[in-house]
Amino acid sequence: MAVDTRPAEWLVADICTFAESVLSLVPSGFDAYVRVFHLGYRRKDGASEPVRWAEIAAATGTRAHAGMQLTAITRNQNPHLAVPGIYDDPPRVGALPEGMARQLASVLRGETSTPGRCWFGLWDGYGAARESEVALAPRFHLPHRDYHLLEGPIDELGESVLDPPLWQTANLCWPDDHAWCLATEIDLDSTYLACDARCRAAILSLREIEASSIDPATGISFSSDEFNV
Repeated sequence: MAVDTRPAEWLVADICTFAESVLSLVPSGFDAYVRVFHLGYRRKDGASEPVRWAEIAAATGTRAHAGMQLTAITRNQNPHLAVPGIYDDPPRVGALPEGMARQLASVLRGETSTPGRCWFGLWDGYGAARESEVALAPRFHLPHRDYHLLEGPIDELGESVLDPPLWQTANLCWPDDHAWCLATEIDLDSTYLACDARCRAAILSLREIEASSIDPATGISFSSDEFNV
C-alpha cells in the first residue's frame, strides 16, 4: 500500500465534477481518450459468447456510438438484467472483467516508463477488501468518492483486490510517470482511459476488446445518450 496520498494529488487537483463527463473520471490535458465497453455474454451450447454493444444496438435498431448508454440502446430501464434474445449476462458494472483487465495491462505496460511503479485507487465501500493490503491504506477524496491508495506493478491491474471468490479490479490506475490514467467507476459499465495517441491506437487494435475513441466532454450518465432518446 502507499505511504501517503501525495501520488494522487494530481487527480484531486484536476477532477472537480461528478458524473458529468469523461473528465469527471480521468484528468484533463491528455491527447486522447478511450472508452472500453464491458461486454455482455450470451449462453449457447453450454458456453458463453461475448456480445458487443454494437451488436446490441444493431439488434434493437439503435445507433452505436462512443457515448451510447445501455439503457438507451436496449430500450430497457434495467439493462443490467438479462435482455432476452440479446444477452443472458449483462456487462459488468464497476469492475473490469478478468480477461479484459489482463489484456489492457499487457498494453499499458508498454505505454509507460514506470510499469513497475503504478498507483491504484480502490473505492472504500467494498466490505470484502483484504484488511492488510487495502483497508489500512491511506485514503484520498474525489467528488462523492473516497479511495484507498495502493502501489504496485501494472500487472496488478489484472488481479482482484477483494478476497475470493469475489472479483474486483482497482477503480483507478495510473503509472508514476502519469503517461495515462484509467478509471472504472463503481456505477458504470465501461472503463475510460486518458492517454496519448499511440496508446489509444494500441487499445483500439485489440481484437477481443470493444473500444472507441471518445471526446472527453461526452456525458457518462444513463441519460446522456444524445442519439438514442
